[in-house]
Amino acid sequence: MRILVLGAGGTGGFFGGRAAQAGVDVTFLVRPARAALLREKGLRIKTGQGMDVIQPRLATADAPGGPYDVVILSCKAYDLDGAIEAIRPAMQQNPEAVVLPILNGMRHYDALDAAFGKQRVLGGLCHVMATMGPQGEIVIMGPLGAIIYGERAGGTSERCQALRKALEPAAFETKPSDDINQDIWEKYIFLSTLAAATCLMRGSVGEIVRSTGGEPFMRSLLGEIDRIAQGHGHGMRPKAEAFSAGMLTDSASGATASMFRDLRQGGQIEGEHLIGDLVQRADGLGLQVPYLRAAYVHIQVYLAQRAARQG
Repeated sequence: MRILVLGAGGTGGFFGGRAAQAGVDVTFLVRPARAALLREKGLRIKTGQGMDVIQPRLATADAPGGPYDVVILSCKAYDLDGAIEAIRPAMQQNPEAVVLPILNGMRHYDALDAAFGKQRVLGGLCHVMATMGPQGEIVIMGPLGAIIYGERAGGTSERCQALRKALEPAAFETKPSDDINQDIWEKYIFLSTLAAATCLMRGSVGEIVRSTGGEPFMRSLLGEIDRIAQGHGHGMRPKAEAFSAGMLTDSASGATASMFRDLRQGGQIEGEHLIGDLVQRADGLGLQVPYLRAAYVHIQVYLAQRAARQG
C-alpha cells in the first residue's frame, strides 16, 4: 500500500514519520519551504527519549509522484480548500484512492465529499500530543499516539483492514472502527469543550475549575455540546462521558486546547470550523447553548481583531 500524507507538521509528521520509520511506503506532500528544510535536516521527531531523524520521501504540488492508495489529510481546517486542491492530482491518478482526514470536527466532510465523492472519504481521527519546535522539529508531549478510521456508513471493509495491516508495524496504535462517526463525535465533544472553555476564560482547565463557579460552568458547557451531538444521533456513551467529565473538571489540570495556545500567540485558529459549526448545528436543532455561544462571540472578536491587525 502506498500512502501520501499531506503535511509534515505535528500530526502528519508524527504519524507519517513513524510509519516511514517502520518501512511503510509513505510520501509527504509539503510546501516548497518545508520540503527544503526536510531535505536539509530530515524529519525530526523529538520525545523524552531523544531525537529520531527520518529521511522522508517528498512530493510537491508540481511533482506529486504516485499513484497512491490512501491520502492522509492532516492540515488545519482553515487550510482545507488549499489542501483539497493539493491532493486532487493524487486522487485523479488512482480512481480507487481514498482520503483519510484526521482533522478535528465534522464540517470538513461536506467539502471532501463534494470534491471526491462520499465513497472515497473515510472517517478518521487521531490522538497525539505534538507540536512544532523552533527548528521545525516535531515535539511529542505525551504517550504514543493512535489513529482511528472507518467507513462512515458503518461496519468493516477490506480497504480499512488493508490500511490496518499496512500501518501495523508503526510505533503508534492503528485501529479500524465499525462506528467511526460515534468515535469522531465523542472526540469532537471533548475537544470543543476544552477549546471553547480555555479560549473564553484564557486559562487552563485547573484555573477554570478552581474559580468560583468554574466546575459548574465546565459541566454545563460539556452538556450543551453533548446535546448537539445527541441531536445528530451521537451523544456520548457512558465511558466517553466519564472520561470527558473527569478531564474537564480536574482542578489540578494544566491542560489547554491547542486553539487557545494558537490564540494566545496571535495565530490563526479553527474557531469557525469547530465552535462556529457547533453553534450553527445548535441553531438548526433549536437548542439553547448560552455558554457555547459566549465562547463563539469571543472567538469571532479575536478573529476580527487579528484580521484588522494584518490589514
